[in-house]
Amino acid sequence: MDADEILAIRSLLARFATSFDLKDWDGLAACLADPLETDYSDLRGEPAAAVRAADYVRSRREALERLQTHHLGGDPEVELLDTANATARLSMVIWRKAAAGEFTTHCVYAFHLVRLGDGWRIAGIAQKVLWNEGQPSAHPGAKK
Repeated sequence: MDADEILAIRSLLARFATSFDLKDWDGLAACLADPLETDYSDLRGEPAAAVRAADYVRSRREALERLQTHHLGGDPEVELLDTANATARLSMVIWRKAAAGEFTTHCVYAFHLVRLGDGWRIAGIAQKVLWNEGQPSAHPGAKK
């Protein structure tokens, strides 16, 4: 049923966001397909790339482990493309707090999701930054 699939995807996106704030790196890994297409060029200045899920988790852990974060998202727009593929768009505000100051990103995420044997996983992430506030030096992953 479509409503059940949409609810499962919404729950997956909530777990994805919350895993950063709780520093639940195993939980983050469980949300991801492998490999994973990423595009954080607006925030980091890096080109889009395919990365291994383990490398994605490692890089986020290294960048965020020492920060307090809060990923607050609105209701995601979910579209089921077929029985194994979906897309979602989600507005989010990401607060980051460190000794070096605070850095907040207002953004919209576009996700590609795939249904694997044990449930939905995130196979693609693109972050479109609307604007940033604060000190980029507070976040090791932000372009300076």
